[in-house]
Parts: sequence; structure tokens; C-alpha cells
Amino acid sequence: MEIAVANASTERDLEQAFAAFAQRGVAAFVIGSDPFFYSQRARLAVLASQHALPAIYYDREYVAAGALMSYGASLVDAYRQAGVFTGRMLKGDKPADLPVQQVVKIELIVNLTTANALGIDMPLSMLMRINETIE
Repeated sequence: MEIAVANASTERDLEQAFAAFAQRGVAAFVIGSDPFFYSQRARLAVLASQHALPAIYYDREYVAAGALMSYGASLVDAYRQAGVFTGRMLKGDKPADLPVQQVVKIELIVNLTTANALGIDMPLSMLMRINETIE
């Protein structure tokens, strides 16, 4: 499998990246965590749909904007944990004494409308692992 990398920091760069993906015959892509990409999540979903490219993202908000799927930490769980830590510090615990914790809840979110538009049939084994579907 060959990996193609594209950098984008403007809307025009996004257009060029998708054109390059189409020209190279890219079959799917992954979007990493980035404030610019997050601000362009609806545009990314549209471009992926226009180029019939399945994609996976790190946050459910991309899927809510029309993207195919996301797989990543539950932000609700992370914010809850931040609140617990804040409460402990307000009660007098020193930040250095608090345990380092990793996210334990990972979510798979799928937009079934987008999957159908891309002609993707989700196997039953995958459907059973999905935490949330968006239609």
C-alpha cells in the first residue's frame, strides 16, 4: 500500500490536495487533528463526497458535518475527566499528585447516509462495533 501525503493550510490548498488525490488514484484518506481542518470540516466532507473518497477523522463533529466516519477519543468523556480533576484541585489536591490518565473510551461513529452515497456496505461485524450512527 502506498501512502500519499498532502499538506493544506488554506481552502485553495484543500482543493489542490483533493485534485492530487484524484489524479493519483487514492482510495481513501485520513485527516489528523488540526484546528484548520476542524474549521473546514463541512468543506472536507463535501470534497470527499465530490471525489468519492472514503475518509476517517478523529472527531464525531466531522461525521455530523457529512463525513463518512470517525474513530477517536470521546470528547464528552475527556471533558468529564477534566471536570473531575478541576474539582479535585479546587478541594486542595496538588496537580502534581493527580494521576496521569489516558482516554479509555474510544468511539466509532459512522454516517450511514454518506456510506450509502459512496456505495459502501458496512459488514455486520463492523455495524456491531459502531458506537453511534448518523443518518
